[in-house]
Amino acid sequence: MKILIIRFSSIGDIVLTTPVIRCCKQQLKSAEIHFVTKAAFKPILQNNPHLDKLITFEKEITEVYDILKKEKYDYVIDLHNNVRSTRLKLTIGKKNLTFKKLNIKKWLAVTLKNKKLLPPVHIVQRYLQACESLGIKDDQKGLDYFLSDQDKVNLNLISLKLDSGFLALVIGGSYYTKKIPLDKLIEICKASKLQVVLLGDKTDSELAKEVLKNTQNAINACGKFSLNQSASIIQQSTLVVTSDTGLMHIAAAFNKKIFSLWGNTIPEFGMYPYKPHPESKILEVNNLSCRPCSKLGYTKCPKKHFKCMNDIDVSEIIP
Repeated sequence: MKILIIRFSSIGDIVLTTPVIRCCKQQLKSAEIHFVTKAAFKPILQNNPHLDKLITFEKEITEVYDILKKEKYDYVIDLHNNVRSTRLKLTIGKKNLTFKKLNIKKWLAVTLKNKKLLPPVHIVQRYLQACESLGIKDDQKGLDYFLSDQDKVNLNLISLKLDSGFLALVIGGSYYTKKIPLDKLIEICKASKLQVVLLGDKTDSELAKEVLKNTQNAINACGKFSLNQSASIIQQSTLVVTSDTGLMHIAAAFNKKIFSLWGNTIPEFGMYPYKPHPESKILEVNNLSCRPCSKLGYTKCPKKHFKCMNDIDVSEIIP
């Protein structure tokens, strides 16, 4: 049996597909598992031993149409379910299993500010439900993230103090209203007894510099490491403090103790840390009349007060 799994983006969403990859490979005898995604996200899966082939494209899925048609798949598992993935399924023309989105329910939850409209089911479980007709069952082993030896970061290259334990603080994020604000970052760093490593991409460097101006125990790693190197730093950390980000899901894959701060999005959307360390906690401002304000996020708070993040009490997460 040859199976193609589709998920084009992004970091967290792709990490959340790893139980499907593993379960298909281990539970379907002699199955050959392929995965198609954007080239930018290749590092997430390139070391995954459960994949037989990883196919990537730069901009348009049409770049790999011919390659995919030649593979003669028996099944296509669509874990993206958008216009492009639908076109791909029609092009390949094989039996397909498609993950069901909650777009309408999410829209109602945002519009009516009622999270009870959402089913209490994690997206990983919904991914796996899409494969039930193949006999796939949840093995309860959580997420996967595999690193090569080249990905592993020598902590001594950052600071000699990190060997005694450190807090990985994720300051990046896809939207402003999902990111931890500057004052809160400074508060976390000042209260931490551990050295703090700030993680993000190059666009977060200026924010990191502001944190460093106001703290004594933080190290700026934003934009200095690749995604997999950042994952290596998380793997070696004592504690991970993060907002709703892709690195949060990578931390869950490493079974790290995670304190996740939730701004305009809510865990009930079904993408909270999946099977992380049992001492992990979700921190959020409940009963805020304007939350959730979006299923994704904004470049600024629509209400101009950003209470969903600013009012989170971080005192309980300080080691």
